[in-house]
Amino acid sequence: MTKNESDLDRAIRAGISVTALSTGLAVGGILTPVGATLLGVSAVAGVTAVTGYCPLYTVLGVSTRPVPAGQ
Repeated sequence: MTKNESDLDRAIRAGISVTALSTGLAVGGILTPVGATLLGVSAVAGVTAVTGYCPLYTVLGVSTRPVPAGQ
């Protein structure tokens, strides 16, 4: 898995993860459909933020990671 996310992309995903987690817990945790959905969104955003790899970017042929100088 080659990283395909920039640092800004990863920071935004981390923010989304924290926001979705806190909102999901506030609306009742995994006991409500909305809470369970937000917890799922939080998990996906958190994992992609930590790893720096987005499988959807690979499928779409997108990368937000900057190209190293000289390439």
